[in-house]
Amino acid sequence: MDLFTQKPVAPLAEQLRPQTLDDVIGQQHLIGTGKPLRVAVESGRLHSMLLWGPPGVGKTTLARILAQSFHAQFLPISAVFAGVKDIRLAVEKAELALQHQQSTILFVDEVHRFNKSQQDAFLPYVESGLLTFIGATTENPSFEVNPALLSRSQVYTLKPLTAEELQQLNHKVFALPDFQNMRIEANALNLVIEQADGDARRFLNLMEQLLHTAKTQQQHILDLQLVSTSSGSRLRRFDKNGDSFYEQISALHKSVRGSHPNAALYWFTRMLDGGADPRYLARRIVRMAWEDIGLADPRAMQLANDAATTYERLGSPEGELALAQAVLYLACAAKSNAGYKAYNQARAFVQSHPSHEVPVHLRNAPTKLMKELGYGHQYRYAHDEPHAYAAGETYMPDNMAEPDFYQPVDRGLEIKLAEKLAFLRQLDEETQPDESH
Repeated sequence: MDLFTQKPVAPLAEQLRPQTLDDVIGQQHLIGTGKPLRVAVESGRLHSMLLWGPPGVGKTTLARILAQSFHAQFLPISAVFAGVKDIRLAVEKAELALQHQQSTILFVDEVHRFNKSQQDAFLPYVESGLLTFIGATTENPSFEVNPALLSRSQVYTLKPLTAEELQQLNHKVFALPDFQNMRIEANALNLVIEQADGDARRFLNLMEQLLHTAKTQQQHILDLQLVSTSSGSRLRRFDKNGDSFYEQISALHKSVRGSHPNAALYWFTRMLDGGADPRYLARRIVRMAWEDIGLADPRAMQLANDAATTYERLGSPEGELALAQAVLYLACAAKSNAGYKAYNQARAFVQSHPSHEVPVHLRNAPTKLMKELGYGHQYRYAHDEPHAYAAGETYMPDNMAEPDFYQPVDRGLEIKLAEKLAFLRQLDEETQPDESH
């Protein structure tokens, strides 16, 4: 064949694209015996759905297999490039297919990138049954998909491939005729699997690159040195605006709250490795100090603030050490959310009650007129009282009992704070008249 009749060689990922559910590696919680997508195919009842998961786990592949299984017209569009015009064209094709007794699956890749009006454009045709909608998204559908569309679609969560599943995929690679005389060493394969980070497409792209390099160098064995020098740096499954980002922030925060310093340090470094902005992490660390440590250890707030300041002064990578040590301290510190709870209760209380006037004795009286009106009259200056405490005094609006928002915990400095408050309450009780006489 000459240059103009030669067919391009399909990428490895395309050569190994599964054609049936039995060919699919991974996602057994969806396609295994008795699982939802397997049942849908076996029962002959297709429904609209959202396939939610990270890149390279088989969302598009599953959609294509479902279309083949139901002998449906498969119309793929990408929300990155498509608009309302493309949706209308898909509707026209679906109406034409219906005349020939064929159903249509509209597959919308990255559906979260469609705005509300674009999502609304095909909703009536989904409701009428003209289109069966299958959307693929890497973002949480709860936040990114219109409620009307979400309510008409079953959400299926796809998982990253495990190391064992990627090893199964590796066997398929070396079973291809072009690579049957080649092999990969175990430690080299482990490195490729690690770099793929659960993404089958990335795994196959890496393997294709390595196999091409090995053939160029006339090597039949893919060893660790070849993989190390050819595969480049690892990029994790992480997006600063994506779901994975917030999941890892949640894991970091909960590890600190749970007093597990090693887990907290792991998630902190995972986020740095994935490209998180250290300044954002610094802000979250300060928030953790106030929310979860509070007055049980006031040094935590100071140390968190100092770590943030240190990062601003030193930058990366030196400043990240300060943030890491702040994470460790917060994880090890005594925990209290008493201040956090008290603040939230106080806000709710204020919002649900009318705006009572400030009692006259608590008002400042900088002018003669205000003094004549009684402002500040009978105010007791706490520093002049025993224990610097005006026992029996009230600081709430008239006829309003003082709420008990703040409940110190029995950890850290708050043990002492609780003891002091108990002592002051006892002084208040001693000022009350004895009703037994």
